[in-house]
Amino acid sequence: MSDFLIALLYLCVYLSLSFVFCKRALQMFQQNHYELYRYSKWLFNRKNIRFSIAFVYAIVILTIGTLFKSSKTFVCLFVTLAFAIWLIVKENSAVYVKELVLTARVKRQIAVLIVLMSLFILLGRIFPADILGVLCIIMSFLMIYPMAVITLPVEEAIKNRYESEARQILQDNDQILKIGITGSYGKTSTKNIVSDIIADDRYTLITPASYNTPMGITRTVREMLKPIHEVFVCEMGADKAGDISYLMDFVKPKFGVVTSIGPQHLNTFHTIENIIHEKMQEIEMLPKDGTGFINLDNEYIASYRIRNSCEVISVGIENKDADLVAEKITYSKDGSKFSVKIDNHTYRFTTSLLGKHNITNILIGIAIARKLGLSMDKITANVKHISQVEHRLEVKKINNLTFIDDAFNSNPVGSKMALDVLSMMPGTRVIVTPGMIDLGEEEERINREFGAYMKDKADEVILVGEKQTRPILEGLKESGFDEEKIIVFKTVREAFDHIYRNCSTKDTILLENDLPDAFNV
Repeated sequence: MSDFLIALLYLCVYLSLSFVFCKRALQMFQQNHYELYRYSKWLFNRKNIRFSIAFVYAIVILTIGTLFKSSKTFVCLFVTLAFAIWLIVKENSAVYVKELVLTARVKRQIAVLIVLMSLFILLGRIFPADILGVLCIIMSFLMIYPMAVITLPVEEAIKNRYESEARQILQDNDQILKIGITGSYGKTSTKNIVSDIIADDRYTLITPASYNTPMGITRTVREMLKPIHEVFVCEMGADKAGDISYLMDFVKPKFGVVTSIGPQHLNTFHTIENIIHEKMQEIEMLPKDGTGFINLDNEYIASYRIRNSCEVISVGIENKDADLVAEKITYSKDGSKFSVKIDNHTYRFTTSLLGKHNITNILIGIAIARKLGLSMDKITANVKHISQVEHRLEVKKINNLTFIDDAFNSNPVGSKMALDVLSMMPGTRVIVTPGMIDLGEEEERINREFGAYMKDKADEVILVGEKQTRPILEGLKESGFDEEKIIVFKTVREAFDHIYRNCSTKDTILLENDLPDAFNV
């Protein structure tokens, strides 16, 4: 066989072997915001089933290399190809919480990865076939680093060009009222609530889904913003210092909202003080004729001294010093009811949304609508028709069972509010949760407190993931929760199988948080 055909054979076999591992690595790189620091934490600090599979392959292939010395190359290539085909078949049927999204950026990264892995395989022929197989698996994960370095100039150039176009569009449409919304939690809910309250009075554009990064906002402006729009409601996310300042300079909103501040993304912010300072840039960077809207129930916001002379309107439930205060709150499976005193008149509101934090978010929407001049009759009617936000205390029926779906990115404040809602529901109250993640050194303590808070709020607790939920279990035991009513499952599927077999139509099941693949252990 010619050297060319041998090289081609090696390339086909070892690229097939690398495929699934490279895909997994790229999937995690994407989930970690294309940041090498975050990817490294996943790669070196978290267990991964792919590593176990790779370890088994290494033992098998090295054993074969020892046993079949005379025909080692042929046998190793055959076994490697068979293993690669098995991996690819399994990958095609695998279900992830967050799949790899084939964006234009990812396609460029795939092309570079193929070139890099091909060069490595061709140069790696100097190694025995069994050793090369093991090295290919290792390099599938490590090749993300040179790929990221190689593609960075291109990605930065594309990002800067698109962002420059978006800035120009915003500048050309300066008559649009821009509303920036940030917070450790509640951003997306508040964005949708504000839109639902004002959209039939003002032609409104909102950043879709969780498009709260510079590129997400850039895409929204370039692809969706039209001269006909009167209001642009822009969600602004931050997972490290400088993010909100950057977005405020980018969008330049006249209205700014801070929904809440809490211990989110401590792995990158490091301290709660850094989070507070960053989030409050949403108010401090507003123009002097702008208006800030803040949640005064949040202790970090309430105690912060705002360095801006612009108008600030506060809302609250517990803090009676707020400008708008919700009172007489009641919950049911149909939603919530509450009262607000405005200009010496008490208005009663009805909404399908559940939870104190949603009522706080509605108060922000009411405050913004009033600032825009909407009548209270219209505001009251619009609040009644606010749509439920997917996976955020969303009431839904599945197989005739009542679920409260709060599966999106659980946090310390929201999880307690979700339990407060659950405590008011009829029938057996069940919570299903894998716990909270991305909380840095505070994660174990917060999850333990979460478990302790379940006492008297839930009748049955279903934990998903033995290792991840261990602090919750400890908190449950410390609180005196009936241990016979605690069940730990390895997978979400097992948990749902149990629910469908044992729960009745009179029960209420709270789904609190979900584990993205980057944190699945």
